[in-house]
Amino acid sequence: MGNICGKSSSDPDAFSTPGRIVGTTPAQPQRASLPPRVVGGPPRKLGGGNESEAAAPSSSAAVEARKRAAEAAEARAKAASAKNSGKLGQQLAAQKKQSRQETLNEISQEERRARDAEQAAQARAHN
Repeated sequence: MGNICGKSSSDPDAFSTPGRIVGTTPAQPQRASLPPRVVGGPPRKLGGGNESEAAAPSSSAAVEARKRAAEAAEARAKAASAKNSGKLGQQLAAQKKQSRQETLNEISQEERRARDAEQAAQARAHN
């Protein structure tokens, strides 16, 4: 029985080509060598168009880019201030205004109230 996709083992052409010695590699075909790559010219900054724009930061394109960046920053600031509207926004703003000591005092008072409530519950249970 033979393989469906391959040649049968009784094929007379299977051993007609000369073999190679065990442990040797087959001969590699000759490859065409590529000419060396030539890179030249002065170094340039990434993202820059031409050299005149990079040398003159006050050009109209740079001014326009700064203007768009400032507008985007203002839009982000307005969006952040709009988040403080509503009940949750006001609570968040109040938490941000608290100092570290005020926050620690608030947590301490909550712990004391919880301890006092637990002690009162235990006292009622033993009576």
